[in-house]
Amino acid sequence: MTATTTTPSAARTTGRMRALIEDVREAVGRGLPPDVTAYLVGEKLTPHLGADDLLTGAQCEPDPGHYRQHVLHAESDGSFSVVALVWLPGQGTSIHDHVSWCVTGVHRGEEHERRYRLLPSEGAGGSARLVATEDVVNPQGSVCGFAPPGDIHRVWNGCTAAETANAVHAADPVHAADAVAVSLHIYGADISRLGSSVRRVYDLPADA
Repeated sequence: MTATTTTPSAARTTGRMRALIEDVREAVGRGLPPDVTAYLVGEKLTPHLGADDLLTGAQCEPDPGHYRQHVLHAESDGSFSVVALVWLPGQGTSIHDHVSWCVTGVHRGEEHERRYRLLPSEGAGGSARLVATEDVVNPQGSVCGFAPPGDIHRVWNGCTAAETANAVHAADPVHAADAVAVSLHIYGADISRLGSSVRRVYDLPADA
């Protein structure tokens, strides 16, 4: 799973983003269990999604080759990071899990997600496999949080290039802009140091 990564720049942090970071700092600083922390952080994130002054234009820039990761903030003690992921139509991740708790919120467009359960091998010489448990379409404004284990999924922008081209041809800037998905991800780890939130990419037999 490959992504272009940009690192934090304090000069480009908006006032609304700074307020969100303060709210997340307060929630994380309570030292509660990971699943509870994710729930509290999700509550802090929700009111900011879709706001025009949350991200700068540069922080919403995609990459034509693969989805793009903008690291917006990494707490100095490594306790959390805030990341924007930008997806062009058809771009997505491999099947993976995570190094820490995570909260995701869709800021623009929509994201498609398939969640999986890992089944161990049934005998000597057998192979573990992944079974799809749920398909979710996350529209703008939706928030979800989770903590390992049980956090295996893949994510993609389900809008097709043809739909984008049709919106552009019809001079429909709203739908053309929505073809690019932007989501905020808050992790309980230092993504600026790790480079990614991914603990493991699963190369196993799986439901498509």
